[in-house]
Amino acid sequence: MEIRKQLALHLRQYTEVPEQELPSVLAYFRPITVAKKANLLEAGQVCRHHYFVGKGCLRMFFVNEKGNEQTVQFAIENWWLTDHLSFSTQQKTDFFIQAVERSEILAIEFNAQEPMFQAHPCMERYFRRMYEIAYRVSQQGMKVRYNLSGEDLYLHFINAFPGFANRIPQYLLASYLGITPEYLSEIKKKLRIGSREG
Repeated sequence: MEIRKQLALHLRQYTEVPEQELPSVLAYFRPITVAKKANLLEAGQVCRHHYFVGKGCLRMFFVNEKGNEQTVQFAIENWWLTDHLSFSTQQKTDFFIQAVERSEILAIEFNAQEPMFQAHPCMERYFRRMYEIAYRVSQQGMKVRYNLSGEDLYLHFINAFPGFANRIPQYLLASYLGITPEYLSEIKKKLRIGSREG
């Protein structure tokens, strides 16, 4: 499916976009193909885009004091990703946004978003819904991380996103869950043994 058509379907799930406005709305978004492991944003830059994933997978991460990458968010098909603080304030970011897989995305620039909202109020409603969903997911994620063990975190992830865990390298999943790749290997081995014995 052509990526702009994909976004059009997604828009209609969350807001009413008048048919005559749709071509103008979609014209604000620029298609980009991103190679695997290519960075769309790097720490120290200003985040100037909001990204919609048509195909593939992006991640947002930072480098901690020990020099390790800590993944804070993934985005797969029909998900949005940006550094909201850097994007809204146009200040430098501490995060990286990187393609986990070769990805096809749509990008809207900071300077284009407000004119789009002015011309098409339905899009402001749409993005408000997207922010509400992202905030709700973030809150739920914090609750889960504080309450669950590493093993339970992994089980929660693969149950919430079936099939997705197999798409991303184990070291990235471990960094997202806040555990070491070695510990994740132990968890998976334990679960495999348990399923065979069960």
